[in-house]
Amino acid sequence: MFEKLIAGPLPSLNALRAFEATARTGKVTLAAEELSVTPSAVSRQVKALEAALGVRLLSGPKHRLELTAAGRELAPQLTEAFHRIEAAVRGLRQGGEDLHVAVNASISVKWLIPRLADFQAKHPDIRLHLTELASHATSHRGAEAVVRIVPLSRVADPNCTAFIRNALGAVMSPECAERAGGDLIKAPRLAAVTHPEAWPVFAELAGLELPNVAERPFAHVHFAMDAALAGLGAAVLSWPLCVDEVRSGRLVAPLGFHRSASAFAMLTQPGAESRALRRFRDWLLEEGAKTPEPVAKAPGVP
Repeated sequence: MFEKLIAGPLPSLNALRAFEATARTGKVTLAAEELSVTPSAVSRQVKALEAALGVRLLSGPKHRLELTAAGRELAPQLTEAFHRIEAAVRGLRQGGEDLHVAVNASISVKWLIPRLADFQAKHPDIRLHLTELASHATSHRGAEAVVRIVPLSRVADPNCTAFIRNALGAVMSPECAERAGGDLIKAPRLAAVTHPEAWPVFAELAGLELPNVAERPFAHVHFAMDAALAGLGAAVLSWPLCVDEVRSGRLVAPLGFHRSASAFAMLTQPGAESRALRRFRDWLLEEGAKTPEPVAKAPGVP
């Protein structure tokens, strides 16, 4: 279809990038942030692209844009093309050993960064560049791969490498547990704005009926985790993020941790395979294999 549409001069590269970013992130505002321009500039570029191609690519109101059939056909081809261009350029810079990875903030702060010294010691020739990945994004412009929690249904995808099976638990400090008599229901409930489903999912896994009470919101999971460590209440966390704190007794989990239908994984972008990426993938698998099994009940909690 698009061979006919672009038989003449190619549309503006900026317009193509604006549409690709909007289609991939799902929002004009996120695309604008990624491209370091204003949302109105992104909207103008997308409209210019539609005019150049003579076809609608997006439909719906601004706050709920959807791809048309033509948009769904064009978007993945542009994503792959831009990734290939970036990979080719990176390959010419300093031997191609720069590796760009986008990571969800809480995984980066509480799991990946504390382990990076080991990766650097084993692979001193690889320069790893980390970028924050939006909470629900599965790709990021300029990154060869992303690291995030994915549903188990994605684990079989050829571009997906799961390195830790996830488990969820509601945790609090020993002092908070003592004040609540070890009862999660009596502890103040802490929640991450980026993961509003955490408490309902944990309650279902644990067979717990949650009362309808107000939650204290935090911007990220690692903020809620730090609040739990400070004794402000109970937070639902993924086992890999808090394994050290639970094993050391800084956090307790009265109902233990329960396997969820998700995993920590790396998603590789099309055409981004490289020596550095293969080594990082192997290292993630090695680190994931070191993760202890989730505890059924925190030590010392009745």
